[in-house]
Amino acid sequence: MSAAGSAAHHETAYDRRRLRQWLAGEARADGVTRRRLLTLLAATTAATTLPTAPSARAADSPIVKPLPPEWFTQRGTNAETRWEALRGTGPHTPNELFFVRNHTATPVLDAADWRLRLWGDGLRGAPGEDTPVEFGYDDLRALPSVTRSVLVECAGNGRSFYTTQQGETVTGTAWTLGAVGVARWRGVRLADVLRRAGLSPHAVDVQPRGLDAAYVSGGENLGRVRRPLPLAKALDDVLLAYEMNGEPLPYDHGYPVRVLVPSWVGIASIKWVGDIEVSAQPLYSPWNTMFYRLFGSAYPEEGSAPLTRQTPKSAFELASGARFTVGDGQVLHGRSWSGAGAVARVDVSTDDGASWRPARLHDRPRADTWTRWSLPWTPETPGATHLLARATDTAGHTQPVTAVPNTQGYLFDAVVRHPVTVA
Repeated sequence: MSAAGSAAHHETAYDRRRLRQWLAGEARADGVTRRRLLTLLAATTAATTLPTAPSARAADSPIVKPLPPEWFTQRGTNAETRWEALRGTGPHTPNELFFVRNHTATPVLDAADWRLRLWGDGLRGAPGEDTPVEFGYDDLRALPSVTRSVLVECAGNGRSFYTTQQGETVTGTAWTLGAVGVARWRGVRLADVLRRAGLSPHAVDVQPRGLDAAYVSGGENLGRVRRPLPLAKALDDVLLAYEMNGEPLPYDHGYPVRVLVPSWVGIASIKWVGDIEVSAQPLYSPWNTMFYRLFGSAYPEEGSAPLTRQTPKSAFELASGARFTVGDGQVLHGRSWSGAGAVARVDVSTDDGASWRPARLHDRPRADTWTRWSLPWTPETPGATHLLARATDTAGHTQPVTAVPNTQGYLFDAVVRHPVTVA
């Protein structure tokens, strides 16, 4: 079994165990009772599909950086990258083009005032929230650093296709495929910080929490965004990142410091991290109980285990509805990725799925990032059609024709039908 496969196996076992513990009342749901979570969940899953926000940037945007409409579709507190804007940008998404996923408005923080507080009964001496171990910004930057190219993707990326391709009603932001990006991140290993803080042998979970405003859902204040990680993952490859593509983190992407959890759904990579609880008992929060789990007819009534690894996807670096001319030779470009491993193969159809050809891969297959690819195409038949791209990863997962639906529209993995017109 590969390292990625082995890690996924251990994560699945952890998820199932935590699910059983939470249902049995043996895990602590931070700040919200189990009964209240179930009530909130019922209200959330009964909600109607959220409308797509206007693409023009509002004057009171909750996002700090400019959002020109040729680069982004703004969706409330979020901004989705247009794939045609990524054409020719190389393996890393430029900071100014990187998608934004916010629960509330981007906070503007000062690194000089920032502190990372580590606390909980999973540390030696069991410091409480009032007596934490603290690190300042300069303290972190003085530790040995690592630099990694890692993909970040919202769990709801592709959500709109449950509706447009499959006729399913789902809740949440109506992303197409632009809630994803790859950057070169620099920071310190969370493992190094935990050990310097005095990690106890009894620790089982760590829970980072952001410094953005408290999130309100269904009239209920759920507090600041936070989500537990198993200690094994925290000690494996998780970073506390303070640079993005060679620059200090932009405000919208977590300045001064964010958590970066490779291969996992984006909610695990908490931005603007302010404290980390280290616990000797299982932890839960609304972000792995009522949100970021799978509910629907294909899943148990209590829902799936909390989401961790992302599914394979593919996208063309091309505007939806692009027009081509008969006989005019083209080179189609795109990118594919998966949370379960590197992309091993990409097949492309230029005739609405009637036939497929292997694309040329432009990057050495690597886990935790995407692979760029291309395919030459000379359109021969006028009319409307669809381009399709289908990825297969090194764990053996291939994008299916249809994604298994869930009420909150997570983990869409089916082949996306990209509309074009040949004239």
